[in-house]
Amino acid sequence: MTDDVINKAFSTNPTPDSEAKKRALNLALMEFDAVQEALTLEQQAAETQSADAQTAEKNPASQKKSFGLQGFLAWLRPMGTNNPNRTDSMNDHSVNFAQKKLLISGLATCSLAVVGVLLFQQMPLYTASSTMDDTAMSKELRRPEINAAADDTVEEIIVTGLRESEIATEYSPAEPLAMAEQKVMSAKRAQETARLAMPASPMPSIATASDLAVAPPPAEFRDRFAEFQENSVKAVSEEPVSTFSIDVDTAAYSFVRRNLNNGYLPSKDAVRVEELVNYFDYQYPVPSDKKSPFLPSVSVMDSPWKAGNKLIHIGIKGYQLPAGAIPRSNLVFLLDVSGSMHSPDKLPLVQQSMELLLNNLKPDDTVAIVVYAGAAGTVLEPTAVKEKQKILKAVQQLQAGGSTAGAEGIQRAYELAEANFDSKAVNRIILATDGDFNVGPTGDSDLQTLVERKRDQGIYLSVLGFGQGNYQDAMMQTLAQNGNGIAAYIDTLSEAQKVLVHEATSTLFPIANDVKIQVEFNPAKVAEYRLIGYETRALQREDFNNDKVDAGDIGAGHSVTAIYEITPVGEGKPLLEPSRYAPAENTKPASNTGNEYAFLRIRYKLPGEKQSQLIEQPITASQSITLDKIAPDSLQQEAGFATAVAGFAQLLRGSHFIGDYTYDDVIALAQKTKGTDDYGYRTEFIQLVRKAKLAKAM
Repeated sequence: MTDDVINKAFSTNPTPDSEAKKRALNLALMEFDAVQEALTLEQQAAETQSADAQTAEKNPASQKKSFGLQGFLAWLRPMGTNNPNRTDSMNDHSVNFAQKKLLISGLATCSLAVVGVLLFQQMPLYTASSTMDDTAMSKELRRPEINAAADDTVEEIIVTGLRESEIATEYSPAEPLAMAEQKVMSAKRAQETARLAMPASPMPSIATASDLAVAPPPAEFRDRFAEFQENSVKAVSEEPVSTFSIDVDTAAYSFVRRNLNNGYLPSKDAVRVEELVNYFDYQYPVPSDKKSPFLPSVSVMDSPWKAGNKLIHIGIKGYQLPAGAIPRSNLVFLLDVSGSMHSPDKLPLVQQSMELLLNNLKPDDTVAIVVYAGAAGTVLEPTAVKEKQKILKAVQQLQAGGSTAGAEGIQRAYELAEANFDSKAVNRIILATDGDFNVGPTGDSDLQTLVERKRDQGIYLSVLGFGQGNYQDAMMQTLAQNGNGIAAYIDTLSEAQKVLVHEATSTLFPIANDVKIQVEFNPAKVAEYRLIGYETRALQREDFNNDKVDAGDIGAGHSVTAIYEITPVGEGKPLLEPSRYAPAENTKPASNTGNEYAFLRIRYKLPGEKQSQLIEQPITASQSITLDKIAPDSLQQEAGFATAVAGFAQLLRGSHFIGDYTYDDVIALAQKTKGTDDYGYRTEFIQLVRKAKLAKAM
């Protein structure tokens, strides 16, 4: 092997790692020891063959040979230094040229062996690395990489002090030992190769950005709402009467607000127009006597989104109970403490909301607490509010965890309410949940039947919704509507204060039950009509006079608004084609109704009564208003703001009936009719419209 081959081997192969260098250096030293030992044995044999030790002393050549047999690098071994002939023997060139050539070739062979060992040590690393492809690497756990080319450089070791006279004349006796050592090293290399070929155990490492596993997204956008279709346009000649139950729920508005504050538009099924409109308090006229729980307020105005059409506003406001007339309360807090309620906007907010409500109750009111998770249990038996600290302690110690046994909790709450029932008090269960609960083996229909039966016995049920991401609205609506209660959504502590403090009397104390509205349109004046909202509260025409049919309740001071869009005969452009074969007499109005657009009927029951009462009044052109000049707290102002909210809700739902109406139009109308806005709710609404505009553009 020439120098060029050696240089090429060093240049084309990677630098060995530190362990390989150590093994190669040890091998060279072992080879050196083997040659040295062989030369020593040869020296001893030569001395034995000498017949006469004295003759050997007199023969300088023999002395030189004896010193030469000490082997090269003999001066490195521990030896005596008293050698007067050392200088002469080191300068002696009695070793012939053939012996020098043999020894030099032996050293070269050892050097090549060292180089070969170093190269062989690197071969398994390259083999393992080259067989790994990208597909295999993507399927394995992140492991420490084996760097084939180590950063360490080979330290050059220069051995000085060698003399030609120290080079042995023979080294063939060392060959058997070198071969044995080579076999040992070959076995070690085989073991090392097998070790490197074994799969590496996973070890902690810092992953690169591309290797980081993406965490599963939180349980967002899994809220569930009942699907419903927007009310369609009705031809008066075919269907002149519209009947529906009033609705004082406000849950949809709060949920829409939370979505918009988070930067995205709500799903259309989450937007119930009537709940957005009825979220606000309107300054409608109120009766002076609780025997007439409310007075209807009616107005007619031009439609802002379709020229030629008009909007009929029907507003009612409940009688406000004076402080001395508020009855005692028998309340049962039914609190969901299942695992789904662990987030800060659920159980912790429930606890804060209950504390707000406690601050608004009277000392002789009673409160009980039932919780449900994997099973239902009573945390607090009926306790007078004057023992406020005891109630607060029971509320504050609640923790979320476990599955959800909702039906069992409701049954237990009714048992406590019945045990403490007071016919002169308001007996109500307040359910706080995210709606994610099972009803057990009984099923939805049996649970609904239970709620209806207890309602007829005088125990009402209201529902407060909490949380987002797994909010189950359908069940919440079912329970509240059949339990003669409200459904509100609490997304912030401010909303809890609005529902449970500012509107506490409206929330807890009904002044009228089973309130139904029916509107009959005059075919001589109105060609078509459309009820905006109340899709989930529609009733059959015959249900209006049937006192067995349940409808919504109105609490003290509650405001309710309903809006119809009509197409007057000869003024607007109807969407429906007239019937070719409709009898002409069906379109003839009564002789004294020529000025009426429609006729309004409202049925209601006073609390505790079984028979309904009726309010009637015509809706005429004389009730028309304009928004040119708006007086503070006037019917114009209230009708105008309700129209802005209704337009906004229809935009969120993607209504096909509002033409080119825009968010900017909503903002302009809301700002014009905002009024005094004591609590800032209307100002907040305008900000939400702006956020909806931005979210739509994204």
